[in-house]
Amino acid sequence: MKLKNEIAVRTNKVVYRDGDKAIKVFDTEYKKYDVLNEALNQARVEETGLNIPKLWEVGVVDGKWMIVTDFIEGKTLAQLMEENPDKMDEYLDMFVELQMKVHSYKCPLLNKLKDKMQAKISATSLDATTRYDLHTRLEGMPKHNKVCHGDFNPSNIIISEDGTPYILDWAHVTQGNASADVARTYLLFCLAGKTDVADKYLDLFCKKSDTAKQYVQQWLPIVAASQSVKGREQEKEFLLSWVNVVDYE
Repeated sequence: MKLKNEIAVRTNKVVYRDGDKAIKVFDTEYKKYDVLNEALNQARVEETGLNIPKLWEVGVVDGKWMIVTDFIEGKTLAQLMEENPDKMDEYLDMFVELQMKVHSYKCPLLNKLKDKMQAKISATSLDATTRYDLHTRLEGMPKHNKVCHGDFNPSNIIISEDGTPYILDWAHVTQGNASADVARTYLLFCLAGKTDVADKYLDLFCKKSDTAKQYVQQWLPIVAASQSVKGREQEKEFLLSWVNVVDYE
């Protein structure tokens, strides 16, 4: 196993290429159960038949946990959007179609999105009254069991050399309500300072899936609160501003 060809650096992890394999190496402080959970998620999603890199190995290298998967040759959808701004509408259409395809699957062994969000809301720095309101809102939202990626953004989609899209990074996948997953993607675009793309994305998703925009918007304060637990302080402030200011009821 060679860790020489570094291809991506993420928070608490580095991804290397070794031939036809991608090796994701986690920092020493990364929890063992988080690594094993990510690998288990990937293995479970593989069973759906979605285009994702195949999991080959979970192990330890130089005292650090690693996950070994197929290496997919190609460019991320984020790179293509950057390189070809005139094709943004075409890429967004592909992006939404892919997300809808993910949502069309079920994977009963995945963790439940609502359970994960309830735990994260409890862990926020929000006052008890706000937490109670968010817990109540979340509990009142319709219960679904669709596959929800949890971090669906253009940088997690690789377009292979023959044009086939592959979806990466299944660390946050759950089963639950697709509109919560859409709200998360919308907020990711906003966090990146791309509010115009965020709005266009949301309009397109709602049109293609025949989903009321107001329904997705009802998820925004809940999703923002649950995502504020981790991340940089600037991101946390932005997300909490959605909780405190936005009210679609």
